Amino acid sequence: MNPKRLFLLLSVIVPVFIIILSDSFPWVNGLFIIVIPIIVIGYYDVLQKKHAIRRNFPVLGNIRYLFEMIRPEIMQYFVETDTEGRPINRIFRTIIYQRAKKVNDTTPFGTQMDVYRVGYEWMDHSIYSVKASKLDMHPRVKVGGSLCEKPYSASLMNISAMSFGSLSKNAIMALNKGALIDGFAHNTGEGGISEHHLKYGGDLIWQIGTGYFGCRNEEGGFDQVKYREKSQLESVKMIEIKLSQGAKPGHGGILPASKNTEEIAAIRGVEPFTDVHSPPSHSAFSSPSELISFIQQLRSLSGGKPIGFKLCIGVKEEFIDICREIKKSGVSPDFITIDGGEGGTGAAPIEFSNSLGMPLRDGLSFAYNTLIGFGLKDEIKIIASGKIFTGFHIARAIALGADMVNSARGMMMSIGCIQALKCNVNTCPVGVATQDSALMGGLNVEDKAKRAANYHHETLHSFIELIAAAGVSNPEDLKRSNINKRVSTNKTLTYAEVYPEIEPNSLS
Repeated sequence: MNPKRLFLLLSVIVPVFIIILSDSFPWVNGLFIIVIPIIVIGYYDVLQKKHAIRRNFPVLGNIRYLFEMIRPEIMQYFVETDTEGRPINRIFRTIIYQRAKKVNDTTPFGTQMDVYRVGYEWMDHSIYSVKASKLDMHPRVKVGGSLCEKPYSASLMNISAMSFGSLSKNAIMALNKGALIDGFAHNTGEGGISEHHLKYGGDLIWQIGTGYFGCRNEEGGFDQVKYREKSQLESVKMIEIKLSQGAKPGHGGILPASKNTEEIAAIRGVEPFTDVHSPPSHSAFSSPSELISFIQQLRSLSGGKPIGFKLCIGVKEEFIDICREIKKSGVSPDFITIDGGEGGTGAAPIEFSNSLGMPLRDGLSFAYNTLIGFGLKDEIKIIASGKIFTGFHIARAIALGADMVNSARGMMMSIGCIQALKCNVNTCPVGVATQDSALMGGLNVEDKAKRAANYHHETLHSFIELIAAAGVSNPEDLKRSNINKRVSTNKTLTYAEVYPEIEPNSLS
């Protein structure tokens, strides 16, 4: 039975049972001293709207927040650790939660990272720093090349691809309303566009995967008529072709039968309550020239909106071949999303998530260099995704060549994800990654939308403050030389040395 319903049932049965027993055993009345406070706490948990885990697990859910109150001394034993037993990602989680809740994100006792650890990174600051308040705190990026009739002014940071199906409808609505509140874009993921994506009118990036969900014919191929109809929706600002995903490159999307409800199946054009495995590659094209033709077809059918593609870099020559074809044909995508091998997913074979795909920093620097080498960068914007949580992560990606970034995990955590790792079994306790109506009901859309907007707003604010401290006035002025990396105990290199740049047009 659902924990909330179980509590509500017991809150009635237990007092009645005590009253009945008290006639024969008067001492039983003393149990009310324990039972009544528990019932009061439980009803408060059920009625409050800020904490999904307490709404879904009355009384018991408070244990988590007890640990959180005395963090890090207790909580550090419940998080991932590195090979030497040090907690990792705890700092990033804390930053996300603090920004989403808009509470004080300053910390005592200074640096919390081992600055002499190999791999530690930092930015150079300047004694001639810029006053952050004079800079644009909400920078925008124009996406759309010379062939694009309807360019889009995008936020520097947006929501990365996460499908309805993988996420609950409440999570989708919270993210989309958050995007509307603070003016950023929401990538639909390959699961298609639902009414929950459209309810609040937040800007959408419609992702089209190998299953062509939302524009799929009966044979599972691409349907031009369905695509034209949805691509011209007012909320759809850009269209992204998913070639591969960092968490499982070379493997199609996976939706377990338990999450494939009738509503989701109708949106995707598949049978409900069956496992849905997207093909590993597209049927609409099978070569660089066909990909470029498909891009132009999508642009035309959409009425001239920005069209791009997403991939995790694998065989380098394949990306180079695409760039050669772009140069030869004169037809370019408006953007390319580079996903890192460290990217997340709701379900993936463990070997794929751990052993395939180029990490973001390597893939991003390579893609940028290749576009520069072919003289294509002016026409094409680069979007970076893969464990981007903080302002520093944004600065690092832009220094390597990105124009803007996407965040998935950060946005999920802003609306309540606690990384319970139950995404693939439909039992997410906070209602983010489940289709269980009882669990998703714990996620309050209005409250979580504000938190998503807060996280976006405060992270961009942090980014602007960082670049201002480095003496940089505009994001596009960030250079690889601004970022440093410790490569051994007594040696550090700048990103310009770790990831050397290529000469413009040297590959043409």
